[in-house]
Amino acid sequence: MTDTPHESPAVARALAALRGASRVAVLTGAGMSAESGIPTFRDALRGLWARFRPEELATPEAFARQPKLVWDWYAERRAAVAAAAPNAGHAALVRLERAVPHCTILTQNVDGLHARAGSVRVHELHGSIT
Repeated sequence: MTDTPHESPAVARALAALRGASRVAVLTGAGMSAESGIPTFRDALRGLWARFRPEELATPEAFARQPKLVWDWYAERRAAVAAAAPNAGHAALVRLERAVPHCTILTQNVDGLHARAGSVRVHELHGSIT
C-alpha cells in the first residue's frame, strides 16, 4: 500500500488506520463483481431481476415448475463468471490482505473472483455458483 501524490485527507486517514490495524474485515457485494462485468441482481435496467422475478428462477419451486429454464439461467450465469476476470478492486484487496496481519474478506458474491485474484482469507456468505 503506497501513498499517491494526490491522495485526499480522507484517504490518508484511511491508509494510516489500515497501516496500524492488526485486524480488518472487508465486506463486498455486487458492486465489486459489477466492475468485472458480472450483472447485479437489482440494477433497474440491466440487473438479473429486471427481466425475471426471483421466484421464477431462484427457488426450488421454480426448478420444479420449469427445470430447463432455471438450469439454462444458471448455466448462463456460470459462463459469465467463467469469462470474467478479477478487477483492480480485487487486486487492491489482495494487497490489503498481504499488508494487514489478520484481514478477512466477507463477500456476498458467488463468483469466486476474490480467490481467483489471489485472496486467501475469503468467506463466501452465499456460497459459490460453481
